[in-house]
Amino acid sequence: MKVMLMRIVLILTMLTLFNPSFLQAAPERRTALVIGNGNYSSSPLKNPVNDATDMAAMLKKLGFDVILKKNVTHRPMEEAIRDFGNRLKNQNGVGLFFYAGHGLQTNNSNYLIPIGAKIEKETDIQFEAVNAERILSEMANADNGLNIVILDACRDNPFRGLFRSANRGLAVVSNAPTGTFISYSTAANQVARDGSGRNSPYTAALLKHIGEPGLPINDVFMKVRQNVRKNTGQTPWELSSLEGNFYFNQGHALKIVEKETATASKEEMKEEASANLESEQQKIAAEREKLRQERELFEQRKSLAEEQRKLKEERKQLAMGKRPSVPTAKEVKRDGRFIAYDNGTVLDTSTNLMWAVKDNGSDINWANAQSYCENYRGGGYSDWRMPTQDELAGLYDRRKSQQAECNESWKNHVATDLIHLTCIVPWASETRGSDAAFFGFNNGNRYWIGLSAGFRGSRALPVRVDK
Repeated sequence: MKVMLMRIVLILTMLTLFNPSFLQAAPERRTALVIGNGNYSSSPLKNPVNDATDMAAMLKKLGFDVILKKNVTHRPMEEAIRDFGNRLKNQNGVGLFFYAGHGLQTNNSNYLIPIGAKIEKETDIQFEAVNAERILSEMANADNGLNIVILDACRDNPFRGLFRSANRGLAVVSNAPTGTFISYSTAANQVARDGSGRNSPYTAALLKHIGEPGLPINDVFMKVRQNVRKNTGQTPWELSSLEGNFYFNQGHALKIVEKETATASKEEMKEEASANLESEQQKIAAEREKLRQERELFEQRKSLAEEQRKLKEERKQLAMGKRPSVPTAKEVKRDGRFIAYDNGTVLDTSTNLMWAVKDNGSDINWANAQSYCENYRGGGYSDWRMPTQDELAGLYDRRKSQQAECNESWKNHVATDLIHLTCIVPWASETRGSDAAFFGFNNGNRYWIGLSAGFRGSRALPVRVDK
């Protein structure tokens, strides 16, 4: 009997030595999505790819099934987040999302910036960037009980000069699902340092402490905060709705992942070369588009010169008493001060301005919009033009609301339903330097943008003075 007991003890001892996790409960399934974006055409960052690479290696050592993405454009980034959410739902374990790169807030929402994002104005954000709420929504849908979000994305907003409402850093998330732990590399509305070493100060501290045995998650991030404050003065911040302790390392010895040297593996070099090639292709495509727009603008200027010649001739005829015939029209409907006619025009009796019953119906740049208005012949009139910002503002009425055809979530506030806008921002005739004006019927604001720039939602709405 003694011999048998001794054999059992010996077997258990050897199993424990060779596999420290033996005698522990089976670990929960762990899934992580790690993204590092640094190769931006504007305000590039040198640390995020290193941060993501090193964090992915560390999380693998801690038992996570890791999805690693480096220098990701918009569509692959969205697809990676969707794949991550599906895995969480299927595995029903612990989920972790780590992001290093540019991030910004606007209107109290946080956005992560993919590589190749074309952001020229604040309204581009919702189309060109990834809303951080997307990650939280995937986690909530997975209903897996425990999720960790780590955002080393508080570098300063490289687009802040284009925005009216953007603040520094990231905003505090207030609607994360229960069982979520969120860590920011610095306090809300503050900016974190990118760092001068291989890793950012925040990620370097996290790599140092995340693998320490027996530390609950709150203690891990407390040590990270102490380390970062001591070295940089910035204060990492956490929000938590956890209902119990979580341990990255339950307690057995963990070999800390050594930082990679400057010589990357062949696979990483291949990925980096592919990312660089994609970036160069995007730059070439952007240059080609710029050249196309310049050629188009040149042709439009030639066309405008011809139109100006025709207008000059018409004015000459008017001065000689040869007034063009005035079209006649029949009234079909009234709406307060507005009268609609059967020739496709609407008269504002308070201003004596006559409007086209509808805009051009599709996205258009300023030069093309001006040409469209001046060549418009609605109702048989030839003196149509592009309206001013003040004239467009005279049509704005917050009490009124009509659906924009271009986006089911957008509403236009036009003073009458007799005039229909298919989207939210008609161009105005004013220019200043290389910028042109437009007016927002979704909010009543006046905007300026480059003459040659395209804009989602821009329209042409002709107007004339009824004589």
